[in-house]
Amino acid sequence: MSRIADPEKKKALCARLARIEGQIRGLQKLIDSDADCEKVAQQMAASRKALDKAFFSMVGCMIEQGDQSAEHVAEMLTKFA
Repeated sequence: MSRIADPEKKKALCARLARIEGQIRGLQKLIDSDADCEKVAQQMAASRKALDKAFFSMVGCMIEQGDQSAEHVAEMLTKFA
């Protein structure tokens, strides 16, 4: 099992997730206010890409730390990416 060891990277990842949380709340407001579906879809895509970027940032931390084998990282990417 691997954890993010670097406090700065952990802080940056949490900050990124907080921004994504804000995007999701904005999406909920758009839907509640009967916004155009294309605008909602655009914001959903942006949120999804931001979450993907956070995922790959975390994977990058795992690789840098070197506490997981390349095979394990590849399996995780295959499974979750």
